[in-house]
Amino acid sequence: MTTSPFPTLRTPDGPPAPGRPAWNRQRASRMPSHRYQDVFSRVDVPLTDRRWPTRRLTAAPLWVPVDLRDGNQALTEPMDPARKRRFFELLVAMGYTEIEVGYPSASQTDFDFVRLLAETDLAPEHVTIVVFTAARADLIARTFESVRGLRNPVVVHLYTATAPTWRDVVLGRDRTELSDLISAAGAEVLRHAGDDPRVRFEFSPEVFNLTEPDYVLEVCARMTTLWDATPERPVILNLPATVEVATPNVYADQIEHMHRNLDRREAVILSVHPHNDRGTGVACAELAVLAGAQRVEGCLFGNGERTGNVDLVTLGLNLHAQGVDPEIDFSDIDEIRRTVVDCNRIGVHERHPYAGDLVHTAYSGTHQDAIRKGFARHHAQARAAGLDPADAPWRVPYLPVDPADVGRSYDAVVRVNSQSGKGGIAYLLESAYGLELPRRLQIDFAGRVQEHADDSGGEVTAERLWRLFEEAYVLPDDGGRQILPLAWSVVRPGETHDGGERLDVVLSVEGERVERSAVGAGPVDALASILAGLGLPVEVLGLTQQSITSGSDAGAVTYLEHRTADGAVAWAVGRDASVLGASVRALVAAANRS
Repeated sequence: MTTSPFPTLRTPDGPPAPGRPAWNRQRASRMPSHRYQDVFSRVDVPLTDRRWPTRRLTAAPLWVPVDLRDGNQALTEPMDPARKRRFFELLVAMGYTEIEVGYPSASQTDFDFVRLLAETDLAPEHVTIVVFTAARADLIARTFESVRGLRNPVVVHLYTATAPTWRDVVLGRDRTELSDLISAAGAEVLRHAGDDPRVRFEFSPEVFNLTEPDYVLEVCARMTTLWDATPERPVILNLPATVEVATPNVYADQIEHMHRNLDRREAVILSVHPHNDRGTGVACAELAVLAGAQRVEGCLFGNGERTGNVDLVTLGLNLHAQGVDPEIDFSDIDEIRRTVVDCNRIGVHERHPYAGDLVHTAYSGTHQDAIRKGFARHHAQARAAGLDPADAPWRVPYLPVDPADVGRSYDAVVRVNSQSGKGGIAYLLESAYGLELPRRLQIDFAGRVQEHADDSGGEVTAERLWRLFEEAYVLPDDGGRQILPLAWSVVRPGETHDGGERLDVVLSVEGERVERSAVGAGPVDALASILAGLGLPVEVLGLTQQSITSGSDAGAVTYLEHRTADGAVAWAVGRDASVLGASVRALVAAANRS
């Protein structure tokens, strides 16, 4: 008897399902699936004459990013004011015009951020600010206090869970009691808003998708009547799939049922807020728009509690790939990703749609061949039509969108994969020299290695690979101004007058000894200031540090991603016995090439 290499797993050995064809040999597993009910056993889904399957997506809905509230509350370390501000500025720059900025009654940081928007011109006048509150009088009062004096249009977003399990287990109220509580909270919102024309109202029956349809319609009708919804001052009714429990077609049926049966439909903005517990949040949102939704709440790259909120990046670029303007600018996807990762401190997977480092990569030689032929045909057809290839119709195999549309270079990506599959670039550098290159540096270096291999026609050894790496990123560029670091030291925060870090450095600039000092947020920031003063500015985009703990070259490596004077993204690398020394050498290497 063969012993399983996976002793904790139990190979299914039950009988095949009755009536299953002979070619399907799957057997019943021991998973306790009987503990769960399908959605149809939990909530009535009354729609039968559905119309959404025959509709098409022809225009973008109103996108509402909730990264600063829903996404933020899901972070291990919620955003500080500086990260919140940076994220908000990104959302505005991308073109979002309605942004949920926080839960000001639940967090002093959120309250202070809303006050920052009220007291500065950080939010352009065309941007609507959304603030979130639970259905409690003191929280509602605090929410209105946060938006006092805000020049922007304001949406006050009131929420209460309405599904039976939440009513019974969490709130301890029956349908009538909960409806009265929601109406009382809605009256408080109305009282605080008064006759302020800036303020509009939003209500979310949380866990809508597990709430009885007749009850949702009843509660929503009370709210639109209470708030006197009109086409000139519409009420937002937001219907969340708070916990995704069904296939996307069921959510579409639920949304279409509401769309066709809501009171004052012409005075309602029908909004959806899908989560991603089943991994189909994007499909839920797309089908919901087909079913009548006009507004979609979500997060960039799908951040959020549990498996996250629906991903607004994927949704927007899915429209783009179908020839529909998403009305949001994704043309520099790497900068968007860099900012979101820095603010959330959560990475974006290499295979993430559109934004991952590997999404335009083909490891298969046959795929690469088809893509290369597709590029050749694309450029030939563009020339024949007298078009710029960037404006020509896109029909390249395996690539749903042109990587250039999102600021990517496809050539670099395909080269790294064809070369890494052949010579194992990343593996050789790590096994021989302990270097763990960031993914985008692997891509950049692979192009250089392939160029060398094409010229030499031979195998690239580990030793030659290292020399190529040094020449490309470590040593000074022979054709440019040469700077060499000679000595450096740091005065830590608390020992300087302004609380920053002071870097004292001695450089050789074209053979001349130069001593400089500067204070910055850190030694890299201080050295960047010194180099700028010498006429060699370096714009740092990212910095990755690695310790090498074994071998004769034990020490530290700094990989520096920077922007060159002509706007290109480049890399420089520093190696030294210390992290500080490696960072100094990396920045000087970048300056030599800038």
